Amino acid sequence: MTQAIREACLQPAMSWEQPTGEEVREILRLASFTGAQAAKVLGLSNKGDRTVRRWVSAESDIPYAAWALLCDYAGLGLIWKKTQE
Repeated sequence: MTQAIREACLQPAMSWEQPTGEEVREILRLASFTGAQAAKVLGLSNKGDRTVRRWVSAESDIPYAAWALLCDYAGLGLIWKKTQE
């Protein structure tokens, strides 16, 4: 089952809205990443999987750059290059 990701979360940084923990979880699912795999491809530290868990649980906000890279890995394209309407 696919959870919806709000269009506002798939925008360039200037108009981006922070994704919910459920949306972060969905991006990881679409990218077929575990938390540890996501941490590794994002270049996070040794305990980066804990950081990813905090994003999923909404304990902390995911940085735009990390979100944008995960969106690309998930097949949603280069959200930072979308044209503004």
